[in-house]
Amino acid sequence: MRIVHLLGIAGVDLHEQPAAQLWAKRLEWPMLIVVLWIPIQWYLEETQAVGIVFAHIVDWLIWLVFLVETALLASLVKNKRRYLLHNWMNVVIIVGGLPIAWQYTPLVGLMRSMRLALAAVLLVRMSRTIRKLLSLHQLGTTLALAFVTMVLSGIIVSRIDPSIGTAWDGMWWAWVTMSSVGYGDVVPHNAAGRLFGSLLILFGVVLASLLTANLAAFFIGSDVEKMEQEEKEADRQLKEISARLDRIERLLEQRNNQGG
Repeated sequence: MRIVHLLGIAGVDLHEQPAAQLWAKRLEWPMLIVVLWIPIQWYLEETQAVGIVFAHIVDWLIWLVFLVETALLASLVKNKRRYLLHNWMNVVIIVGGLPIAWQYTPLVGLMRSMRLALAAVLLVRMSRTIRKLLSLHQLGTTLALAFVTMVLSGIIVSRIDPSIGTAWDGMWWAWVTMSSVGYGDVVPHNAAGRLFGSLLILFGVVLASLLTANLAAFFIGSDVEKMEQEEKEADRQLKEISARLDRIERLLEQRNNQGG
């Protein structure tokens, strides 16, 4: 059994119904938007930048998105029991993440903060799509991924480590950390911030490698494209020359025949 099955984030199996695979692919980007919004909302709530009513409405919308995704995909797959077992995390999210239950539990703060872990889990589940995009040498996609990672990491670390004052300082720290520059002007001091920083360093090394590879592929691809265009132009000119030689040969044959 794969690790994604144990974590409950397997998604739709590649051997499932075409309709289930199609809708799983269609729902990846809406789910990704929800995942990216979770830490942003957490930061806005921590800084009291949004009201309770707004946060409560968004909580219901997030829960509804997970409910619709799970219910739709479960209805399309052949083996529904297997799908739910391999995606038990979705069931936990729907049952434990019901916003109305947060009003009657003293662990409401912990349950809301657990959505950050949920965001990380969902990003792991979507990593197959991200790896596929990056394998196509799309430099813009890689840069966008680096930017989103920097922004979200800056927001998160600014709240889990009081020594990093604002989200802007956190973004600066995240960018310096991901690039392995390490100026040391902004650093985390508590255990949570350092643990988060160590994970970001590992991810930054991988992301820097991807950026380097995609940059090289971008420039090499431009040279290859230019060479291919030159080869096509050379082939076109050779075909024109060959066609002219054929016409000249035919004319010479006609003259020889007339002269004979």
